[in-house]
Amino acid sequence: MKKYSLKIIITIIGFISLFSSCNESVLNETPMDFFSPANAFVNKAGFDAALVGCYDAARVEMASGDNTNEVIMVYSTDEGVGASSALSNASEWMKMNPTNAFASFYWNWAYSQLISRANVIISRAELPEMKWASENEKNSVLAEARFFRGYAYSVLVNLFGGVPIVKEEVTSPIFNYTRASKQAVLEFIVEDLKFASTWLPATTSNDGKIVKAAADHYLSETYLGLAQYDKAIESATSVINSGLYKMMTTRFGDLNRPGDVYSDLFWTHQINRSSGNLETIWAIQIEYGVNGGIPADGGNGQLRRWGPAYYTIKDPDNKIGMVLCDSLGRPNGWVTPTNYTRYDIWRSDWNNDMRNSKYNIRRDYFYNTGRYFGQKIEFVNGYIKGSTIKVESIDTMRYIYPWYRKIEGIKSGGASSGNNYNEFIKIRLSETYLLRAEAYLMSGNKQKAADDINILRNRAHAVPVTSDKVDIDYILDERARELFIEERRLRTLIRMGKLVERVKKYNFQEAPYIKDYHALWPIPQSAIDANMGAKLIQNPGY
Repeated sequence: MKKYSLKIIITIIGFISLFSSCNESVLNETPMDFFSPANAFVNKAGFDAALVGCYDAARVEMASGDNTNEVIMVYSTDEGVGASSALSNASEWMKMNPTNAFASFYWNWAYSQLISRANVIISRAELPEMKWASENEKNSVLAEARFFRGYAYSVLVNLFGGVPIVKEEVTSPIFNYTRASKQAVLEFIVEDLKFASTWLPATTSNDGKIVKAAADHYLSETYLGLAQYDKAIESATSVINSGLYKMMTTRFGDLNRPGDVYSDLFWTHQINRSSGNLETIWAIQIEYGVNGGIPADGGNGQLRRWGPAYYTIKDPDNKIGMVLCDSLGRPNGWVTPTNYTRYDIWRSDWNNDMRNSKYNIRRDYFYNTGRYFGQKIEFVNGYIKGSTIKVESIDTMRYIYPWYRKIEGIKSGGASSGNNYNEFIKIRLSETYLLRAEAYLMSGNKQKAADDINILRNRAHAVPVTSDKVDIDYILDERARELFIEERRLRTLIRMGKLVERVKKYNFQEAPYIKDYHALWPIPQSAIDANMGAKLIQNPGY
């Protein structure tokens, strides 16, 4: 958060990671002039500083690895395809095995960063020598830590299934972890999130801080995993009926920028609640120019990942037809939407649905240099209009395709930058409605499911859905229309048991390689090998 310096963050993270590495009495000392376990966890300020490490880990999930760790949550699904050599331009499911880097990243991130940091805070807060001003003070700290722990386990369970449950601070090496059942992990998440919901504040003046609604939102999702649909409805309803959030229906923010209300939701400096966006429940902060924030040319790299490398387009004379410009920045075309997200989900209401408007999906491109300047780039029978250049020669997988404009924003480095200052959206109210719609559907009330979906469709000026059309695939289609790129689609599909089916149906690159056992990711081999005192059972098929 903005009020903490980078020095504090680095120091807190460092000692949390290292303080359990030795136990010899000769090293027992009480340093008083820098952060250590002995002097940090002595008052609320110390715990608040340690909580910054949890927020830092949450941002690492979104922003590390040049964002590739995050985009796999979409491009290995029904919604996206790897299109660049930067992603090896090959099926991720063909490469999915116990040594896969993505599986290892998420496992290590959850256990070594977010869970371990949260557990240190939770264990230290309960020590009898810690004198809290009140139970409320202690529980407010525990609520944040338990939220993050619950969130980390929700990531793990929706990637790997049942995993080891680590409840306390680890102060010495452990080599005999065993996997808990998926049911047990989900129930553990519920207990953490219920506590967080009880003690987190309803509102905050500090953008990015966790609030009660975030816990209730993930509670609804977790109850869906447990098939406890009434509780899922109750948790989602507590957010929807809180009076604190609403679907934005009129334009806000920079009204001089051409657009519509849906496009306003994603523009730079318009994502946080403080900007007037009452749809955002949780957003990971991108804090340019703040100690501990994002470097000058860093930030949100979704533009680089998802935007086409337009500046390689040739004109009919086989000369460069497009060059880098400030308005478009420098996307690299690492991933591209599948035809499902380019076209299929829009066909039934192409002209009405605001989310398919020119302000939200860029479908038309114009030459911005040379003698064809200002003319629309068109294709005829597979060729660039007016030339003998075939579409294949510019590779529409990477260089020109429908561009979802929610990745746009104020660039962090001008025309040459593929990054911007947009916050990473984690939860919007529209997804809470979709969780409740799913719970209504699964409990047999298709009319109420349709009513919730139509909250989104009415805002988008789309034709309302009738209850007879609502099934789990329709809800997934509506999630794609509303949440594409924002949603961690892979985890949604695994949670719903729809991953393999949907990838085979909609992802031409991945379909030949995904197998039934890919319904879960593999447990990293490095974790299995390190667990010498017990057998950490691998998922079937790996």
